[in-house]
Amino acid sequence: MTAGRSIISLSQTWCTPPKYVRAVREALGGTIALDPCSNRHSVVKAEVEYRLPENDGLHGSWDYPTIYVNPPYGADRERGTTIKHWLRKCARAHEEHGSEVVALVPVATNTKHWKDYVFGVADAIAFLYDTRLKFLVDGKDGGKGAPMSCCMIYWGVHVDRFEDVFLPFGAVIDLRGLHGKPLGSEPNADHAMLFASSTMKRRAHR
Repeated sequence: MTAGRSIISLSQTWCTPPKYVRAVREALGGTIALDPCSNRHSVVKAEVEYRLPENDGLHGSWDYPTIYVNPPYGADRERGTTIKHWLRKCARAHEEHGSEVVALVPVATNTKHWKDYVFGVADAIAFLYDTRLKFLVDGKDGGKGAPMSCCMIYWGVHVDRFEDVFLPFGAVIDLRGLHGKPLGSEPNADHAMLFASSTMKRRAHR
């Protein structure tokens, strides 16, 4: 769930479509323990919810085994936070607590926060085929799709399960081959082998 695409937008309750909530729950082994970006229209039904904007999920404990994050996409000017703070929290929850984390975020591969907390850090990513993902607005079908491409990012040890669940929804890439690799350099044989291997795995599942 999320507090909205933008903190300054009129709607503060743009929510994950149910089909993706079901997929996230399955990818996390059947239970979503924490939703740090919940709201009163939530269909995630996590065991623990931090409801924005009243409760800032960035400052609550993320010491939970499974976490689903659909953060505000715009800047929170009052708190001075942006989506990069949510991605950093996702990465740290996995590193510090061993949490399995799935985050639904815009595709922004050229940004510093992706280079810091996704590439070389996350374990898998699903680039969703829904080019204009239709979020729920106040718990109902809003009719309009998102103006950006979206993806599911995964930090966790069950990459094969994540891939099996999300292959019907998008192109799934195993990012583990980038762990410990220098980023921002020219492509090398290791990167070529990584993506060739990912392609072969996707074909094997068809």
